[in-house]
Amino acid sequence: MPTGQRPAGQQRNEFYPLRMNRVTELQIKDVVLAPGNGAFFYDDQAAIRSGAVQDGFIYVGVPTTPGFKSIRIPASSLSVGLVLADDTVVWGDMMNVQYSGAGGRDPLFDPNQISDLSWRVVVPRLLDVDASLYLDACAKVFEPYEHKPLPLAIQYGVSQALLRAAAHLHHTTMAEIICNEFDLPLPTRRVPIYCQSGDAREINVDKMILKGVDVLPHGLINSRQKFGVDGQTFMEFVKWVATRTGEIGHAGYHPVLHFDVYGWIGQEIGLEPRRVADFICKVAETVPDFTLNIESPADYGSTQAQIEKYARIVSILDDRGSGARVVVDERCNTLEDILLFAEAKAAHLVQIKTPDVGSMADTARAVLLCKENGVGAYVGGSCTETDLSAQGSVHVSVATQADMMLAKPGMGVDEAFSIVGNEQNRLLAVLRRRNQNENVG
Repeated sequence: MPTGQRPAGQQRNEFYPLRMNRVTELQIKDVVLAPGNGAFFYDDQAAIRSGAVQDGFIYVGVPTTPGFKSIRIPASSLSVGLVLADDTVVWGDMMNVQYSGAGGRDPLFDPNQISDLSWRVVVPRLLDVDASLYLDACAKVFEPYEHKPLPLAIQYGVSQALLRAAAHLHHTTMAEIICNEFDLPLPTRRVPIYCQSGDAREINVDKMILKGVDVLPHGLINSRQKFGVDGQTFMEFVKWVATRTGEIGHAGYHPVLHFDVYGWIGQEIGLEPRRVADFICKVAETVPDFTLNIESPADYGSTQAQIEKYARIVSILDDRGSGARVVVDERCNTLEDILLFAEAKAAHLVQIKTPDVGSMADTARAVLLCKENGVGAYVGGSCTETDLSAQGSVHVSVATQADMMLAKPGMGVDEAFSIVGNEQNRLLAVLRRRNQNENVG
């Protein structure tokens, strides 16, 4: 069955047992699905870590993660459109992250399986909720199916659409829906934006500096070749980025330096927490004038082990008075995981990887949980996402006043920084106008 097509034998009158006089009350009168593309590729992380060689843009070798037919495949997505009573259609996009099936994440995105489950289970639920009540609608639509949670990709895409539906019905922004549901004040502060470089590191670093990006550069340090013996290649890159900001950045430009090393400190230097902390301190000493974030320094194989070891690394860095900050990604996927890491102080900053968290409502909850526990909240995501999911993430990030948010989708700088930055600027302009009108009134 082609993705997005209504299953055979399920005619409209059978599949949608709605009386027309309920449409206005319930607001959602139909659902449509449309196949789509993610903005980058799904990659087999295990095969890459095992030494798969790059040949141009592809990786040569045999995939090892279930579902992958090759090590790198184009990212797919599936759009869900809610047809409201006034015939407005609001959309959300379902997809998984770049390294699907790794680090405890959901398996590789299969649009046909997701489409089938959506038609059978999710659509009937959507037609029976009050879309003006965002959290209530999410809770009802995302109830377990056959004693299992719905796939996180479904929760992510549908929650975006429901957030847009609530905003449309209340004639407001998505951010204001989040503020209202979680009893938060209307935000006035912009959230710092973090860009990621992909493999075109030097060119994209220059782009980030010229555009005055708040947090940079990511670096994609995901192989032994990029990390180097004893981390020397990585350390030289860190120093080059710091130097380059002074060479071509505008006067007074001083970004946060944030590097994702995909567990390579642990793999190359060793997994003992003190050795990991020693290396992070060594890197920080090479760029003393910058705040340094190190994401995914090591992978300890399970969520519990990750919490215990990361908490130790954080404690060592804090005891030494280091300004370097540990950012957790792998093994910290769901809202439940994020709570465990935050309570254990097992990171200075938690990446809330939106497709791995699932519902956008849970992304908001995750930010607030981090704040309650004195841990930084970084609303991230993946290069495999879409313009719609990125814009929705902006509203949640600004509403909850996250510490930083990812410029997404894709691995370039220009498009992602434009999508996220412009959406934030538009949102803040609307909120300023709202505040001014309320003050005048």
